[in-house]
Amino acid sequence: MSALARGGVDPYAERVDHGPLRFLHRLNPLAKVAGPLPLMVAVIFTRDLGAPLGLLLLALLLLLIGAHLRPRAALAVLGGIPLAVLVLSFSFGLWADPVATPGGPALLTVGSYQLRLGAWLVGLATALRLLALVALSLLAGLTTTGPDLVRSMVQQLRVPYRIGYTALAAFRFVPRFGHELDVIRRAHRIRGMAGGRGPVAGLRRRIGYLVPLLAGAIRHAERVALAMDARAFGAHPSRTERHRIPFRPRDVVFIVLVWVAGAAVLVVSPDLVHHLAPALELP
Repeated sequence: MSALARGGVDPYAERVDHGPLRFLHRLNPLAKVAGPLPLMVAVIFTRDLGAPLGLLLLALLLLLIGAHLRPRAALAVLGGIPLAVLVLSFSFGLWADPVATPGGPALLTVGSYQLRLGAWLVGLATALRLLALVALSLLAGLTTTGPDLVRSMVQQLRVPYRIGYTALAAFRFVPRFGHELDVIRRAHRIRGMAGGRGPVAGLRRRIGYLVPLLAGAIRHAERVALAMDARAFGAHPSRTERHRIPFRPRDVVFIVLVWVAGAAVLVVSPDLVHHLAPALELP
């Protein structure tokens, strides 16, 4: 019996209204990829602090305004990204070549080694570039489902449906495997197959999950294959679409606005290291 027959809801067919401000959820997935993609390419080639910092703030602003983030996800974005910038800036600063980087005052001294301000700024620029890439990718990652992305690729990019819907079937395998693993764990507990405590017992339990999980995966793959054959999958060059993912004028407007805002950030953002060099005692 299907989830719909039991009174459930197909999560891939449901369209949730996230409110008037959460506009990212109502955009075509391809628009949320095409908008940030040129900025992600541009930020790779930046070497200063201002451009990646500006693009990072732009991506965070779009996420906070246009995405419906749960409290845990919002905390991870707002708290995790600054923390990651801080940790990665020191990590990359430690790897920076002290000869090729500007000097400045010492921030950290361990024995004969000194982490100077110039090396830390180089690490900070690298960390900002990485986190700007992550934040720009989250515009689509946090507001788009995998099936919707596949459907839009089939409908707008003319990706062959044999490839697209095979990927769509693969997306549906992931929650199925999670459910199967949960059932196997409960069955082992009921039968007293916990196996004690400690790392060795935990490893033994996980190895014991492999065979029944593999058997369940094979059974599920056989059912999916039979269902696709029963629907004549691959017999015709095209298929009708149950769920349409239209590409509207607002998607074009979003892409253009993101490009314009990103270009403005890249052009207007100052080279912070060059402007702060006299105050930071950098050569």
